[in-house]
Amino acid sequence: MVAFVSSLLLTALLVAVIFPYRDRRPVGTMLTWGEAMVAGTYVFFVFFWVYGVVPHLWLTWADNELGWRPDKLLFGPGEILKPQELGGWFPFTLNYLVIRDIVAVLIYVAFLAGNIWLWSVWQNRGKKAAEVPAVVESEFGRPLVRKS
Repeated sequence: MVAFVSSLLLTALLVAVIFPYRDRRPVGTMLTWGEAMVAGTYVFFVFFWVYGVVPHLWLTWADNELGWRPDKLLFGPGEILKPQELGGWFPFTLNYLVIRDIVAVLIYVAFLAGNIWLWSVWQNRGKKAAEVPAVVESEFGRPLVRKS
């Protein structure tokens, strides 16, 4: 558990480092060869970490410390997921190995969504929201145009 939680904390740190650099980097500035190599290496390491190390540590934790094996069946609270073959109503048998793999897929999906969001944030840096034109006011503070 310590390794998995530590990997998530390191992931948060790796992503948090991007935001101060994003605010500092001017839009349209050309990269030097060295900057491009450092940025490419950093992004490769982040991808390696979030798509390789974090899911691996989840699977290792679930297999070893949690003991989620194929022979450990999931019945749920109040045996709501008890399969029909064992006297329940649920149409198929669920084991903890399936839940482990579903969580691993959700980790990949969450990181992919975060990856898309982060690239969007980076690409849209420097763009400002459309400013709403100021309403002209009279000397008494009332608007001179009707609000529609």
